[in-house]
Amino acid sequence: MKLKILIISFCVLTLSVLNSSAQQMINRLDSVSPISFLTTKYTGDTTAVPIVLDNPLFYNYNFTYKKRLDSIQREIPLPYNESVQRYIDVYAGRKDMMGKMLGLSEYYFPIFENALKSMNVPVELKYLPIIESSMNSHAISRVGATGLWQFMFTTARGYGLNMDNFVDERKDPIQASYAAAKYFKDAYTELGDWLLAIAAYNCGTGNVNRAIAKAHSRDFWAIRPYLPLETRNYVPAFIAAIYVMNCPDKHQIVSQKSLFAIKTDTIQVNRFVSLTELAQALAMDEVDLCTLNPSYKKKIVNGSPELPKRIIMPKVSIESYASIYEVLNTNTVAADTQIILASNDDRRIRRKHAVPSERKSSPTYHKVGQGQNLSAIADEYHVEVQDLKVWNKLKGSTIMPGQKLIISKESSIEAKSETRSAKKYISYREKSGSHSKSSGRL
Repeated sequence: MKLKILIISFCVLTLSVLNSSAQQMINRLDSVSPISFLTTKYTGDTTAVPIVLDNPLFYNYNFTYKKRLDSIQREIPLPYNESVQRYIDVYAGRKDMMGKMLGLSEYYFPIFENALKSMNVPVELKYLPIIESSMNSHAISRVGATGLWQFMFTTARGYGLNMDNFVDERKDPIQASYAAAKYFKDAYTELGDWLLAIAAYNCGTGNVNRAIAKAHSRDFWAIRPYLPLETRNYVPAFIAAIYVMNCPDKHQIVSQKSLFAIKTDTIQVNRFVSLTELAQALAMDEVDLCTLNPSYKKKIVNGSPELPKRIIMPKVSIESYASIYEVLNTNTVAADTQIILASNDDRRIRRKHAVPSERKSSPTYHKVGQGQNLSAIADEYHVEVQDLKVWNKLKGSTIMPGQKLIISKESSIEAKSETRSAKKYISYREKSGSHSKSSGRL
């Protein structure tokens, strides 16, 4: 009898301690939990979403965090759950990084907002470059995604971005932002849900559609277990980034002044201009001027009468402008002005398509059957809808029964490589101004 009483007393005491601990965690409304659940330490790889371990027990549910998320929610749902809480802990713990993001946002967010509004998509998407690239125009991921919005080469081409020997428009904040806005518009049109569209930006609509089919649901949290690991964490990280950027004072995060905290002018030039010479005329550091114009590979702005190019520079007075007139209108750049289209530099694609030399180079075709659409065909051959559009030069998603489509990724890549390896020179007049639409970033 005494033994039973002792056992019951011990159980009651244990439950009391657990409840007290849980309540203490809830009451610490603005404390930052230690990041002990990270599988890897933060190494400064700004293009990688940190991976956190799932925990079936969620003791530190914080109603204050939920209330704050509810107050800043606009068009995109911002639910509060364990996964979101863990990423709030991650980003709130990176005070230096998030302080820099606050400083950079003063320059970049107006650019992002203009592009997103032009496509009538939620402006909250402006926070994605924080988890994509830490708002670093020169960020390149391990698989070759490049720029603020981390575009892969093929997708960038499909959305009208140009990559040649002088410029990589994936690094252009303005051009890349408009391309990203178009992508999100297409993804939302196909998937009908913003959290799914955001997930698709990370892993492609093909993976999202396959997860939807497996889960028999169109709710992100229901299909989450069927998505790639990085994508499972991508959406919670996005929600957490929105929270921290809107509540920095709650976590002792202070905005840090950036190079971009200056007034700037935008000019269009229709000739080749040396950024080095322009920096000297402006009496500024060449590195700073190149930072304002990150897409130019050779520190040369390759403008032409047919396609003028943009230069961002510090605002100057009318008197000072006379000193840079010669650089902009008279000086000759000592460089080969021939334009060579860049070949596909996606390291992941090159690795994936490394094939023996004896493999056939002839393309593989699929004949469209009655009632088939691009999504179904892409799923059948385990490719992306966007790739089908690029390989078949489709401007939309409409296909007809009996139509023959190229569905072989290897043959298409090889064909492009053969064409580009010949280093065919082109003029600016030949650059297409069309933006072919796609529905997958990969």
